[in-house]
Formats: sequence, structure tokens, C-alpha cells
Amino acid sequence: MSRSLPRTSLLAAAAAAALAALAALAVGGARRLLLLVTVEGTSMAPTYAPGQRLLVLRTPVARVRTGAAVVFRLPPPEHGGAEPPLIVKRLAARAGDPVPPAIRPALGPRGDGRVPRGSVVVLGDNPEASTDSRAWGYVPRTRITGVVIARLPSPPG
Repeated sequence: MSRSLPRTSLLAAAAAAALAALAALAVGGARRLLLLVTVEGTSMAPTYAPGQRLLVLRTPVARVRTGAAVVFRLPPPEHGGAEPPLIVKRLAARAGDPVPPAIRPALGPRGDGRVPRGSVVVLGDNPEASTDSRAWGYVPRTRITGVVIARLPSPPG
């Protein structure tokens, strides 16, 4: 004699499987859209402190407003090596904006006028402790990973 599960049990199992699949898709989607970054150093003080965790929305720089905190990587070294670390700075100017006076010395004759196409200017909130576009010059806009959308509480302990 064969026993079959009641129809309600089968429906409940199917609903649970569907919910589990949706949850997995949501987590996978969130991982593609969001990034967790831990602040290192004091270049963004007092806005962000060392060890503070930030939630970053992966988005093209075209969708980021000037003045927002962004996360990016510098171009890799010419001679190979590991991918450079993620860096948090403030987006000070985008392509077409006037070159901020603070970075003109780093650019020499390229510092007059406007930020060139495909480039951005990034600055730390703490100029005395920040290495930024004043040292690097323009940063390729393709290196921007995303924009900071939230500060997260520090882990206990």
C-alpha cells in the first residue's frame, strides 16, 4: 500500500523551496550591488574613523554626486602585482568640472581648466593625513567602485 503526502504538505514544501530560492537570489543580488568596506587610516577623519565599517553601493560614477564619499582602487602598478586596496575618499570633481585649486600643483600645466573626460578628482576630508588627487592627479573614473550609503555599527568586542 502506498501512502502519499497530503496535498497541503506538498504545497507547503513547494512554497518553502520557492522562498529559499528567492532568498538565495536576493542574497546573490545584494552581493553584486553592495560591498562592505573597513576604513583604514585617518584620511577621512572626522567623517569616518579607522576601523569603521561602511556599506557601499556599487554604481557607476556617472550616478554619484560631487561631494559624495566614494570607494575606488588606483590603477594597478605598471610592473604587475596584486590588485591595489580599496580606498575611501570624497568625489571633489568630475569630468567637465573646474579643476579644484588644491590639486593644481600636482597636475602642472594639465591643472588649468577643467577635469578631462574619463577622469575624476578625489580628496580626503583630513588633508594633513590624506594621500589623494593632490599627489596622484586625476583618477580614471572606471576605477570608482561605488558610493558610501551607510555607516555600520562596529562589531562587538
